[in-house]
Amino acid sequence: MVRNSGFGENIKLAFRGIFTHKMRSFLTMLGIIIGIAAIIAIVSTIRGTNEQIKQNLIGAGTNSVTVCIKQNDWEYEFDYMSVPDGFYPVSEESMEQIRSLPGVRCAARYLSRKNSASVYYGAVSLDGCGVIGVENDYFTAAGLQLIKGRLFGEHDASSFSKVAVLDRSAAKALFSSEEPIGKTIEIGKEVFLVVGVIDTESSFRPSIESMEDYYTYVGNTSAKVYIPLADWPILFRFDEPESVIVRCRDTDSMTDVGRKTADILNNALGIGEVTDSKSGEADIRYKADDLLEQAKQIQDLSRSTNSMLIWIAGISLLVGGIGVMNIMLVSVTERTREIGLKKALGARKRVILSQFLTEAAVLTSVGGILGVAVGIALAYVIQFIAQVPVAISIPAIAVSVLFSTAVGLIFGLLPSIQASRLDPIEALRYE
Repeated sequence: MVRNSGFGENIKLAFRGIFTHKMRSFLTMLGIIIGIAAIIAIVSTIRGTNEQIKQNLIGAGTNSVTVCIKQNDWEYEFDYMSVPDGFYPVSEESMEQIRSLPGVRCAARYLSRKNSASVYYGAVSLDGCGVIGVENDYFTAAGLQLIKGRLFGEHDASSFSKVAVLDRSAAKALFSSEEPIGKTIEIGKEVFLVVGVIDTESSFRPSIESMEDYYTYVGNTSAKVYIPLADWPILFRFDEPESVIVRCRDTDSMTDVGRKTADILNNALGIGEVTDSKSGEADIRYKADDLLEQAKQIQDLSRSTNSMLIWIAGISLLVGGIGVMNIMLVSVTERTREIGLKKALGARKRVILSQFLTEAAVLTSVGGILGVAVGIALAYVIQFIAQVPVAISIPAIAVSVLFSTAVGLIFGLLPSIQASRLDPIEALRYE
């Protein structure tokens, strides 16, 4: 009587069959390899792209969130509107509460005009330039770095020095190739000394491939001139309520920090929760954009688009599974006399069934492992050619290998059942 083959023995027999028919086994695994490779490459690209969205879209890659006064869901425009009743400058006590929040790296107050009066350098004018009055910590909180000259110091604020720092766009527009440091500019008929030029810390730059892209990414980001917050009343008005910019330690804490910062500022002004959104009255309060929710919507759109690609890649797994079924049926036919001999010597149905199922599972598992290797390599090739970030997913690799094994078990079941049900006498007569 034939002794029941163990699981280890079945695996040895499976590998022996694969190496005996190398080309046939490889062609059988090819559909599995292609399907798994495509899924690994797509998932890695999705994860990498989503991570880039979080790092570059949210807070321009600096983990910075701004909390400003909004009327309903629109930013309150101090360019055209008076200071709303009951609003006062942000106190130092409120700033200390904000800086002590978990996840906060630094915070600073600022005032801004998006479309101020023109800025002049001699006969050169910069129309619609943004002017921002800032505390010394603003540049760190906003992720801005000095590229030449200096930033503001304590002396500039205490002595009301009329000094200015330009961003790269403003410096280029006003001075072209001329050195801006030490030159004077006019803002609203007031003369300011240029002491520094800044740029963003983030290396992210949007891809500009059309005029529409230009107006979307560049046209909406006007040049900016920064002045000390103490100088703000020289150009505009006294006692304006400031906005606050907070730099967080990580991207995931931005939404929570933004909400808590808005709560601190609103509570200091005695503004409670909204009780009736249908009253028709304008709701004016400090609010922070839910930046992670915005990114999540973009990520969901990306995932929904790429999920279709994964389903398409899954078709190749179906084709691969059919190929496995086909080759296993061929294997059963080729080994009919062997099966008949084993059954004649006492091998039970489950022994034959487990042997062929193991062979099918090993075949697709090897294909899955090779597919993972090809998928990882393909992901990095895509990263190199298309400059798309990738992030390899360990869970996706594990699931892919398990799924490929499941494909072998499912599509190898029919041939295995057919083999186990062969009549030993008829099998031994098979030529």
